[in-house]
Amino acid sequence: MSKIKNETVRKAALDFHEFPKPGKLEIRATKPLANQSDLAKAYSPGVAEACLEIKKDFEKSGNYTSKSNLVAVISNGTAVLGLGNIGALAAKPVMEGKAVLFKKFAGIDCFDIEINENNPDKLAEIIVSLEPTFGAINLEDIKAPDCFVIEKICKDKMSIPVFHDDQHGTAIVVGAALVNSLKLVDKKISEIKVVCTGGGAAGIACLEMLVSLGCNKKNIWLCDRSGLVTEDRKDKNIYKATFAQKSDSSSLETVIEGADFFLGLSGPNTLSKSMLKKMNESPIIFALANPIPEIMPEIVYEVFPNAIVATGRSDYPNQVNNVLCFPFIFRGALDIAATEINEKMKIACVEAIAKLAREHSSAEAAAAYQGEDMKFGPNYVIPKPFDPRLLPFVASAVAKAAIETGVATKKIGSILEYTKKLEHSAYKSSLLMRPVFEAARSASRKIVFSEGEDERVLRASFSMIEETGDRPILIGRPEVVMSRIEKYGLPLRIDSDFELVNPESDPRFREYWETYHKIMERRGVTPALAKAIMRTNSTAIAAIMVYRKEADSLICGTFGQYLWHLKYIKEVLENSGLNAIGALSLMILENGPLLIADTQVNAIPSPDQISQTVIATARHARRFGIEPKIALCSHSQFGNLDSESGRNMRDALRILDESKCDFLYDGEMHSDAALDPELRSRIMPNSRLDGAANALVFANTDAASGVRNILKMCANGLEVGPILMGMGNKAHIVTSSITARGLLNIAALAGTPVQTYS
Repeated sequence: MSKIKNETVRKAALDFHEFPKPGKLEIRATKPLANQSDLAKAYSPGVAEACLEIKKDFEKSGNYTSKSNLVAVISNGTAVLGLGNIGALAAKPVMEGKAVLFKKFAGIDCFDIEINENNPDKLAEIIVSLEPTFGAINLEDIKAPDCFVIEKICKDKMSIPVFHDDQHGTAIVVGAALVNSLKLVDKKISEIKVVCTGGGAAGIACLEMLVSLGCNKKNIWLCDRSGLVTEDRKDKNIYKATFAQKSDSSSLETVIEGADFFLGLSGPNTLSKSMLKKMNESPIIFALANPIPEIMPEIVYEVFPNAIVATGRSDYPNQVNNVLCFPFIFRGALDIAATEINEKMKIACVEAIAKLAREHSSAEAAAAYQGEDMKFGPNYVIPKPFDPRLLPFVASAVAKAAIETGVATKKIGSILEYTKKLEHSAYKSSLLMRPVFEAARSASRKIVFSEGEDERVLRASFSMIEETGDRPILIGRPEVVMSRIEKYGLPLRIDSDFELVNPESDPRFREYWETYHKIMERRGVTPALAKAIMRTNSTAIAAIMVYRKEADSLICGTFGQYLWHLKYIKEVLENSGLNAIGALSLMILENGPLLIADTQVNAIPSPDQISQTVIATARHARRFGIEPKIALCSHSQFGNLDSESGRNMRDALRILDESKCDFLYDGEMHSDAALDPELRSRIMPNSRLDGAANALVFANTDAASGVRNILKMCANGLEVGPILMGMGNKAHIVTSSITARGLLNIAALAGTPVQTYS
């Protein structure tokens, strides 16, 4: 069975690389090439202008080419992780994978370059000659000691960062994990005894990093295949000699006695159970050989239940993975055009990664690693790769260190502004939501979440406290809420951080059901039914709280159907003169934002409802700093069909014209005509719209919701919303697929006074 399973895994991996097209990378143009004018600017004769500007000033290459965001991943395939010397061509899938990680985690473009050259001096000469093409060089999978020679030559001769990730990336992540591990076991780095197996590139770099962090070199014992590296040994190279001990001991079994930290960068089963028993209490074991570590975690825990263990594997806690480091250290170095990556920048990277692990885990990382312990502790000493906060945390720390050490050649303004810019990259909604969050911070708001026991709500509540300073209100059972807060490692406390409404025993229960009964008694609701609803329906409870002005706005919908929630909101709040007009979704796409309405409320809206939706959409667009250009979309196009949707849109257009709106709108039209100005000009030369529409209002919810979902699934669109328009921001209903970040965005939108936004 195991053989069949392994073959299935193998085939899946091969299929992943082969289909739908071979490899993991492709080149995409960043400029249009649709006509002769584009061609003339992209190539001859227009390209000559960029060439001449760069000839006059080499610094202009960052303005007119992709050099400043382009990294080369270079290898000769002599030391591919877990595979050995497989050659340059066989190493290409690994290098392509590295390039994909650069793009995924830090938005850095990357070329993988595999070179058939094993002479370190010649390979270094080739790499040095590539400097005009790239903003930085990432050396990868080059055997020791050649890698040390090559990196030194390149660093001496090149004025761009050169970074051998096998050395320094591993060292940085090991350093971060050790810093946090020592905090947990209450030991000082200057006092611990370190035993390391593996004197290759990663091993030497890790030990150098430990010294930079304050480890006493006399306390470091390095073992390789021949045993302990001593001063008397003749076969050691100059790099191992740095850590040679004056000792009569020769074996790992001897030197492991009294060790506090074992660092394995060697091979499987190097550290035996009997050796482990000789270590000090509360040992730290980093067994990083892959796929089989120097000692399995289960064996460590048998001997020392309180040990802290890290491996290179993803199926155990504390995976030491270079992806925690290299995309972000390069991001910071590229953005300030650093001439090198120096020791201070590496230390800054260590400290930033370690600090992030001590923060509460992000909702995005928790979603990617469901079921794992995400609280700082023995099983969580370093962050997870899919934590989006790594980009702003680490890259800004690296940039700051580069500036302070004088290797930055480009100004970026303040570190605070740079960090915010990185957050915009990490969270696609961040830039558009910025004015909304600024407005939220300037107001004092009380937001009640009707599903207060949901993990996403709890995480959004904590982020809300951090981002806006508001104190959320949660509806839920205290024992459930507190157990989940503990489970997710969130520093939230009832009363001081948030208000909790217990539907089973809140002292205001009588007041709530009497209020609800008074509203609904002429609509068939008896006192007994009112009591039952106020005990079991958290959306109704939240609506009553808003009605009684105990909350400014409610957010619901993490489970259940949209219209089910809307029923109770309308019953309670529409008595206050409010009217649910429609649901608006802001879709954030690669080429910019696009607003879609009505996705939920009115299945087939009347012309009057359509016109109200258009006006409300325009108001909300301006909340995001978007000047609205709204297209009324239907099956009919500028009167060519006498369909119901066409008639409704034409009638809505007349109502809007009579309203004298102060924004651009036009219809009825197809979606492609709305988004393509050239196509629209051929069909309707006198259209009122100027350029592409940024908001589409549809004739029915089927069309609007369909477009929204297609953009989410096929165009990687990120949704902000749905935003319930017409309720004065007193209520918003999300969908069950919403993330914690999505809830935070809705919370920032909620509770704004009616006179400001609809």
